[in-house]
Amino acid sequence: MDRRQGLSVRLRLTLSYAGFLAVAGALLLAVVWGFLLRYVPDNSQGLLGIAPNRYLLVRTFAPAAAVAMLFLLVFGLAGGWVLSGRMLAPLTRITAAARTAGSGSLSHRIRMEGRQDEFRELSDAFDTMLERLESHVAEQRRFAANASHELRTPLAISRTLLDVAHQDPTRDRGELVERLQAVNSRAIDLTEALLLLSRSDRGNITHESVDLSLVAEEAAETLFPLAEQRGIRLDVTGVPARTGGSAELLLRMVTNLVQNAVVHNLPQGGTVTIHTEAHDDASVLRVENTGRPLPPELVPTLTEPFQRGTERVRTDEHAGVGLGLAIVHSVVRAHDGTLDLVPRPDGGLLVTVRLPGTP
Repeated sequence: MDRRQGLSVRLRLTLSYAGFLAVAGALLLAVVWGFLLRYVPDNSQGLLGIAPNRYLLVRTFAPAAAVAMLFLLVFGLAGGWVLSGRMLAPLTRITAAARTAGSGSLSHRIRMEGRQDEFRELSDAFDTMLERLESHVAEQRRFAANASHELRTPLAISRTLLDVAHQDPTRDRGELVERLQAVNSRAIDLTEALLLLSRSDRGNITHESVDLSLVAEEAAETLFPLAEQRGIRLDVTGVPARTGGSAELLLRMVTNLVQNAVVHNLPQGGTVTIHTEAHDDASVLRVENTGRPLPPELVPTLTEPFQRGTERVRTDEHAGVGLGLAIVHSVVRAHDGTLDLVPRPDGGLLVTVRLPGTP
């Protein structure tokens, strides 16, 4: 934004200091003039004939007062300039750091030393903002790189299949169509997941009353055939737990959690338990499953986009695109909730979602 050039803050503070000091000096001289000289007689003999009269005191006092006022003005300007410069030095560092960040460098930190005051508090808040912004930008860059890689893969496979079919006209067309359909479906699923993740990240969600217990039952009913096919018992327990938010996004969140729990489970005889409960200020959803033991260092990476972990990658039709828990995390964050992932000692994962409760 273009603005007209004005006086700098340092100059305005300097003028303020000098003006305040000049006014204080003038008031002091006025007090001396009004309360001291008024008692000096204004005649040629003075007081009792031995003291000077008011005329002589005024002629002696006026030049000295003018010199004192001039000294106060110069001293106020010089002292105000030095003091304002020292006071505004932290603000200058903050401004320089803001310009550096505006040029694209987010790694710079102010790290202002000294005791806590308003400028130190501002610099600490600015450093925290830069740290979060740098982390967010790095995360978005990784996400964009991973998304482009994931989207390029099905396109490259489709191109390879078409090239092979073009070079070998005698190849079975039915097999080609089936494989192209599978690759296309995977690309569509990935695109829809990316759009849903982007929508939940923007936070523009509708707010309505949603019962997590009903959402859990709907998600379990949808995924019951998959669980039955894999020989996994699916249990839904708990009480009504109401929260405010988007019913569509919350259903997708619970569906992703249950599908993740079913897919990453024991080959046979596994269980998935979905439990809902309500507290005074929170509605809680827990999804617990059996499965292989998870390394503790792997758990924090599960909510990152495309970070499935080598121990959890599957090669069947339910392999997913690595966005399931990332979408869950984004939906929970958009609803001002918390997401906790804890590996079970016997294998599997316990996922706890806490959302703000509503009456």
